[in-house]
Amino acid sequence: MAAAPTAPVRPFERKMPPVTEIGAASMIAIAAGVIYMASYLPKKAPLGIAIALLAVAASLQVVNWVLLSRIRPFARDRFLQVARWTLLAYAVIAGMIEFAFVYDHTRGVQLVLLTLMLALFMLNVPVLVAFTVARFQAVD
Repeated sequence: MAAAPTAPVRPFERKMPPVTEIGAASMIAIAAGVIYMASYLPKKAPLGIAIALLAVAASLQVVNWVLLSRIRPFARDRFLQVARWTLLAYAVIAGMIEFAFVYDHTRGVQLVLLTLMLALFMLNVPVLVAFTVARFQAVD
């Protein structure tokens, strides 16, 4: 017996995990951490709050990646296509911001924390943009 052909799953007929909301929460933690660190420059900032915000942002992004990996059916090809191009654009942006950190003589642990927050920012935005596009693609 041949299997009956299946109709594509339409985007508005399926429930999606809260990827956008979790990504936004991660962006808030990143922004708060960067603002906190930058508010002390050129002096040294107390690191406890910055490290905690970095850990929160990283944890939320890992949760997002796990949720994305479990979505079935999902337009992964479209997701990856959009994510690659967005990542390229944000890598350039992150590189320019990193240059500003170094040019302004940010050093040591502060530079490491700001660089890690910048890396999370650079990885978070492509996921949000690509998910927003891919979630509305019909898949078989």
